[in-house]
Amino acid sequence: MERRDFLKISAVGGATAALDACGKPERQLVRFIPETDLIPGIAVWRPSVCVMCPAGCGTTVRVMEGEAEVTRHGQLGLIKMGLAKKIEGNPDHPVNHGKLCPRGQSSLQVTYHPDRIRHPLKRVGARGAGEFQEVSWEAGIQELVTRLSAMDSAPASQGLLIVARPVRGQRRVLLENFAKALGAPPPIFYQFYEDAVLRQANALSFGHAQLPTFDLAHANYVLCFGADFLGTWNSPVAQNVAYGEMRQGRPNVRGRLVQIEARMSATGANADQWIAAPPGSEGFIALALAQVMLAENLRPASAAGQAGALIQGWATGLKDATPEKVERKTGVPAATLRRLAHELAANPPAVVIIGGAPLAQANGLFNALAVNALNALLGSVEQPGGLTFTPAPPGMAAAQGLPAQPTSAYASLRARLGLSKPAPPSPPQLLLLDGANPVYALPDAGVKEAIAKIPFIASFGNFVDETSVFADLILPDHTPLESWMDDVPESGSLEAVASLAPPTMKPLHHTRAMPDVLLEVAQKLGGNVSKSLAWTSYEEMLRSAYAPLQKDKGSIQASSADEFWSAARKQGGWWSSKVVAPGQQPPTAGAAVRAVQQAQFAGSAEEFPFFFLPYESQQFLDGSLANLPWLQEMPEVLSTVMWGSWVEINPATANRLGIEQGDLVEVSSARGSVRAPALIFPGIAPDMVAMPAGQGHEQYTRYATGRGANPFKILASVVEPETGSLAWAATRVKIARVGKGKLALFGGSLREWPREFEKR
Repeated sequence: MERRDFLKISAVGGATAALDACGKPERQLVRFIPETDLIPGIAVWRPSVCVMCPAGCGTTVRVMEGEAEVTRHGQLGLIKMGLAKKIEGNPDHPVNHGKLCPRGQSSLQVTYHPDRIRHPLKRVGARGAGEFQEVSWEAGIQELVTRLSAMDSAPASQGLLIVARPVRGQRRVLLENFAKALGAPPPIFYQFYEDAVLRQANALSFGHAQLPTFDLAHANYVLCFGADFLGTWNSPVAQNVAYGEMRQGRPNVRGRLVQIEARMSATGANADQWIAAPPGSEGFIALALAQVMLAENLRPASAAGQAGALIQGWATGLKDATPEKVERKTGVPAATLRRLAHELAANPPAVVIIGGAPLAQANGLFNALAVNALNALLGSVEQPGGLTFTPAPPGMAAAQGLPAQPTSAYASLRARLGLSKPAPPSPPQLLLLDGANPVYALPDAGVKEAIAKIPFIASFGNFVDETSVFADLILPDHTPLESWMDDVPESGSLEAVASLAPPTMKPLHHTRAMPDVLLEVAQKLGGNVSKSLAWTSYEEMLRSAYAPLQKDKGSIQASSADEFWSAARKQGGWWSSKVVAPGQQPPTAGAAVRAVQQAQFAGSAEEFPFFFLPYESQQFLDGSLANLPWLQEMPEVLSTVMWGSWVEINPATANRLGIEQGDLVEVSSARGSVRAPALIFPGIAPDMVAMPAGQGHEQYTRYATGRGANPFKILASVVEPETGSLAWAATRVKIARVGKGKLALFGGSLREWPREFEKR
């Protein structure tokens, strides 16, 4: 052993030994030599990128010298090093403008989590038993290379399945190029709450298969169908910042928000008016508003000539969309519909938003296309105060992750796993997991069994969850604070953005960055794979990708490549308001029109009298963040519930069924049942029950395992027919009281409802 290595693992300056009750040493806790040179007590702020949701906010991380428990040379010990202490929004970043949501703040806990995987693991027990043993990185990488080498042929390569969480930037490019070089199908970027329906609608209506960016700061009137844009949907922080400007940022101007939905969201609670409407009826309401505007010649003068053929394509549908006819379908009074149409027209610029549950119906595409036509009628598209599309930085369209043809990750994954007909021609033989957890978040029956049958599974995750517990090999990734980070946001900014940040701190444990591991694997595989991925490190790949941005100037003025690279790292990326999204000729109007469609639900109304809404949790989104104790402790914004699941029931419904606050109720569909305490909630329709997503994990660290219930498990496999997306709001259920339950409320009781709201 060399002297330097000896000193690193020696008890320098106070090594201690932990003793048990008998006085025998339990383990040797070593103290390692510091690896960073920081001034004690002085903070350094370093840029990073938030990955806690798909928005891609820019952050700054406060780093100070501290003492941490780390893994070095296979030993656990203490070291003084630069440690991330606090995360804030990057004030210069065009997406979030210095703001950050609680989920972003809590990302600090990913790095310091006590159940984080600290070194490579190999399965030694039965599949799914969670029995692993530590292996070296060299052995782990060689194992993966050997398995991939056996698939290095055209037929065999079709058996490679890559499933990752939704990512953009060069990490996405790397995964896609790796699969392509092996001749394998493209990676599937899966999350439960996907937006394939809206991307398809925008591609048909506007020629952009992309989520929109809303210029709320300059809007005077916003009508929103179901999108919780202040809580969880699209780019929440960016939308909160712009919404604040809309309400208070202009002298003597206060924009108005009207929310239409079946269950009151955080956005609905902030609205000037909240209107209840049955699920799947949103498209009819949008067409009714268009019908009034056309029949009474209410279009804003500023909208002249902008709607074109888009709204004209709905001429046939508009005949059946009079306010009186739509009132009979939806229960929303005709007088209310006429008033909304007049208000939209009289307060330009006005914009209409749709997202969330209205798109998670079998008629979701119809709903989205009808709202797009209404926006065109208002003249809101690509106009100040309306909706636009964030341009990609020059040469980085692929890194923005926008598909040429919108596809549903849900449909793709269930097809590859053989959960839909016909069966895949090449069943998966090797599964690579990168942060996705389909066993928890894919509601189809048989998911666990299908994954357990795959001969070899390798995971790059930081934690053992319901899917990675089946892995044969775990090669743990660095956390975002320990990694090179980059992103190309799809929405949330009116200018082109390419985020970039070096690691903010050294790795705590014996982990490696997944991109670097994949590049090393590519070199060991040789042939076309090594030629396609010729970079020696992810940093080198990033520098190559960002180099062309130097000539486009933007936010960085640099005279050399080195100066540009240094400035981009320090600033947290590159952005420019001079980049314009390429003009795409929209398809003909007929392509953006669908026949008027009624929503379809799984389960008869007689047996299952309630609509079921498994809404996206403010704390945990789709459940991927439930392992973080700060988020478990955070009260839900409307109910104030913490550390559990609940079922929201209208007071009149609860009274009729003899259910009181905190009673344990069973929610049953044709697929199965879940149990959780009842929350009597006035912001929900009497014929609906709702549950927040995120809890009910069977395997996901000490903070999430065995806590609450997973509402995904009782959903029927209803899909939107054109995209194949899961219609997760199209299941009917019944409820019954089964006993007394426990409901942890902040302050002990549900707050008094603060606002009168309009009922249908």
